[in-house]
Amino acid sequence: MLRNFFSNFILLAILIVIQVLICNHIMLFNIAIAFIYIYVIISLPSNMNRNYQLTWAFWGGLIVDIFSDTPGLNALSCTVLAMAKPYLLYLYLPKDDGIKNISPSIQTIGFVTYSKYLISMILIYCSFVFGIEYMTFADVSEIITMTISSTILSFGILLALDCLIVRTRY
Repeated sequence: MLRNFFSNFILLAILIVIQVLICNHIMLFNIAIAFIYIYVIISLPSNMNRNYQLTWAFWGGLIVDIFSDTPGLNALSCTVLAMAKPYLLYLYLPKDDGIKNISPSIQTIGFVTYSKYLISMILIYCSFVFGIEYMTFADVSEIITMTISSTILSFGILLALDCLIVRTRY
């Protein structure tokens, strides 16, 4: 358990550094931003205490907020993401007792199920980030375009990241 905690902590720290130093400064076609640090929240074990998941999500988002000068935006979005995580995970998985202690990845739940789960989680996160950032519905088409394009970009990167990380863990 302690080993899993430190590996998640190190992974979160690395992904936050990459997010703050690289991903926040690259905007693809002026509409898409890659959000890679949410991978840790998405891949936390399902049997982890809910309060710990919310704490991981809040602090991860807050650290990104501090270095990105977006007060509370990522902290709120990550906390909402952690709140939605168990409901979305069990929406796509059968209600067996054998799946109550899995870490969502391509190897544990399969490519199709993981893809649906991953896209749903990223879509929720991006919807909150861009909805809160613009805080107006004056240009709904721009919000929708940025949400969908950032979701697709982040999905591709997180899928590749999951393949890399899962292969090194096993």
